[in-house]
Amino acid sequence: MNYDVIVVGGGHAGCEAALACAKKNHKTLLVTGNINNIATLPCNPSIGGSAKGIVVREIDALGGVMGKIADKTQIQMKLLNRAKGPAVRSLRSQVDKVMYPKEMLKTLKSQENLEIKEAMVEDLIVEDKKVYGIILNDGTKINSQIVILTTGTYLKSDILVGSKRTSSGPDGEKTSLHLSENLKKYGFEILRLKTGTPQRIKKDSIDFSKTKIEKGDNELLAFSFDDEPNYKIEDQEPCHLIYTTPLTHQIIRENLHKASMYGGLDDITGIGPRYCPSIEDKIVRFADKEKHQLFLEPESKHYNDIYLQGFSTSMPKEIQDLMVHSLPGLENAVILKYAYAIEYDAISPTQVKPSLETKLIKNLFTAGQINGTSGYEEAAGQGLIAGINASLKLEGKDPLILKRNESYIGVLIDDLVTKGTKEPYRLLTSRAEYRLLLRDDNADLRLREYGYQVGLIDEEKYSKLLVKKQKLKDTIEELKKLYIKEYKCNAYILLKRPEIKIEDLKEYISESDKKILEQVEINVKYEGYIQKTIKEAQKMLKNESKIIPIDIDYDKIPNLASEAKQKLKEVKPLSIGQAMRISGVNPSDISILTVYLRKYYPNV
Repeated sequence: MNYDVIVVGGGHAGCEAALACAKKNHKTLLVTGNINNIATLPCNPSIGGSAKGIVVREIDALGGVMGKIADKTQIQMKLLNRAKGPAVRSLRSQVDKVMYPKEMLKTLKSQENLEIKEAMVEDLIVEDKKVYGIILNDGTKINSQIVILTTGTYLKSDILVGSKRTSSGPDGEKTSLHLSENLKKYGFEILRLKTGTPQRIKKDSIDFSKTKIEKGDNELLAFSFDDEPNYKIEDQEPCHLIYTTPLTHQIIRENLHKASMYGGLDDITGIGPRYCPSIEDKIVRFADKEKHQLFLEPESKHYNDIYLQGFSTSMPKEIQDLMVHSLPGLENAVILKYAYAIEYDAISPTQVKPSLETKLIKNLFTAGQINGTSGYEEAAGQGLIAGINASLKLEGKDPLILKRNESYIGVLIDDLVTKGTKEPYRLLTSRAEYRLLLRDDNADLRLREYGYQVGLIDEEKYSKLLVKKQKLKDTIEELKKLYIKEYKCNAYILLKRPEIKIEDLKEYISESDKKILEQVEINVKYEGYIQKTIKEAQKMLKNESKIIPIDIDYDKIPNLASEAKQKLKEVKPLSIGQAMRISGVNPSDISILTVYLRKYYPNV
């Protein structure tokens, strides 16, 4: 059996990677431990959120599928941070946990050039630091030119509840016992990480009169740029808000030593996510807080499980009963599934290139939680880029490397490969220094051109983009030419005033498309800030253009600090710009490196 590409793992990263390769006419095999587990949502029943929703829009702009599947299977849609500036607005959907995997599997099965195989991969076929395929747990060898590892939280994973450790993947699925050990054998530094998931509560056992209802938006919304929203606002499922109580905090403090992470187990080495802590972590780290908000989120229209957002824990089950019953409206709650923590292996992402090909083994790519990230969206974004770049490599073309001023996906990958991580990495708007350029509304303007160039966006979709660009340009020109006598200025200048909205000018302009008008308003009102951000980005790009030769020997550079040498040799930055972002490399080190390059590599 021979394939162009083998993708190992059927989660959100694996699905995007496999589809991208297959769409580009490369014979692709997706290997997963359980075909019914493809694209499941083992933790929260949502797609999107702060920063993450913009990633989903970027995936759609590039030709990925996550946004389209989320639109088809959503049961509630919201635009977060609507009252704040456009740089932090982001879509979030509650998705149906039954329908999302079904739609994704349907998409995979209908894709030409793509096969799905149910098996466990435990090793790679590697010769002379180049991968040639995979080895299954029964010894079967399958050859390919490229392998993409998207193994999620399944590498030597253990479920942790109180003092009990169980070798298992999420929801009792099979874990990969030997693949991470074999990666270590090939020279990879292995990290041990941890995350967790909260309880699922029987809906009928909740007293919703003690909760605050959180409805979806009264406006039709969609992640995809290609399809109009196809749902009824009134059919959206509500979420509900509650808070922890003093009794909740008392129960947790009195039983803290029983939690896996606080004494229940003494052999834990995994590091948990800073920005998605367990409830016991919140009580310990934020001891001054009287309460913490929790959300009751519906998982599906097909069953009655309610996801208790914000209440993940590794407490024993009997303590979880007490904790849950201390919450308002959940005094008589029936727990259908108890919370647990999960510990798993990942690789240090500084061993990966910006293309997501590994530095140690040629033609081996990694994407998703194996690279140290958390979240469905971060995984899908990496999977898409890995699939695109695996395909481009097969075609003898340069990889697609998105810059920090072009996309959140670019920020994510650059952070991982340049700075690394010792805990599950979560994408935040604060990580993007050019976030005013990386908005929810303009992901297609930023990235669809790339999607078209790599072959994932067809002519029809690309033509729609060109029409949109022209409409934006024409509307802005129209505003500049339109003189408003009452205000003694043109409409373009007038729109910059805080009290004036684009709606106030609709009668004077020919464009009626709401999305076009909203984008024009953002571009006009924030023009000064946008131009300032563009200038800052240009400075960054200037340093990105200063290439560092791959054969440079940092040990030969005199006066370079020892820590800087160590970090530069580890990361192997492609440019001065990337070198500047490595922690431990100081401005003085950059100056020394720049002088050395001018002297010994004048033509680079």
